[in-house]
Amino acid sequence: MKKRRSLHEIFLSNGGPVVNKWLHYFDIYEKHFARFVGTAPTILEIGVFKGGSLYMWQEYFGEGTRIVGLDINPDCKQYAGENIEVVIGSQDDPAVLDDLLSRYQFDIVLDDGSHVMEHLNASFRLIYDRISPDGVYMLEDLHTCYLPRWGGGLKREGSFMETVKDRIDDLHATYCKDLPVSDFTRSTASINIYDSIVAFEKRPQGARLHVKSGAMGLLPSDFAR
Repeated sequence: MKKRRSLHEIFLSNGGPVVNKWLHYFDIYEKHFARFVGTAPTILEIGVFKGGSLYMWQEYFGEGTRIVGLDINPDCKQYAGENIEVVIGSQDDPAVLDDLLSRYQFDIVLDDGSHVMEHLNASFRLIYDRISPDGVYMLEDLHTCYLPRWGGGLKREGSFMETVKDRIDDLHATYCKDLPVSDFTRSTASINIYDSIVAFEKRPQGARLHVKSGAMGLLPSDFAR
């Protein structure tokens, strides 16, 4: 049986259109994306650039994978191909996103677009609730959250990193009487924070149950109170 190549191996052997990545991203991609390999996922990549990553993802995930690239640059249309659609439009345009979300249910969304705070927040707000119930929403190059050029700054209002902090609270709303239990709370399994990447893992959440197993005899500590 032919050994599956890792995403890093596919990247390093690339002889086609340019792919531009930080090397430490590849372990993160594998951690969150490996479960989709061979399942013919549907993927939205925000930011096409030179087109190479569209083909990289297609090879990595395998036959039947459907990839949609979104970019504001009309020149990116040239990178469309079999099972690869390139849509020209802005990632914060509700009409563009609504059209895409009416035609596809995405298993993976990767935001590698403008990295502008306003755009990151708009895309997340418009897309997250409508991806697959077991999907992944990943944003990369989030060091821009700390850089004024992209509207970022340490603890700056409107920074996407401040949005992430708010979503951490929402994830725990079940335990906080001052927070409503939202669709985000009910649909999100984890928020994973790395250097320059945040990955939201979706999974329908039922009632959280705290259970015990093992012998149920009383221990000295049970009498401490």
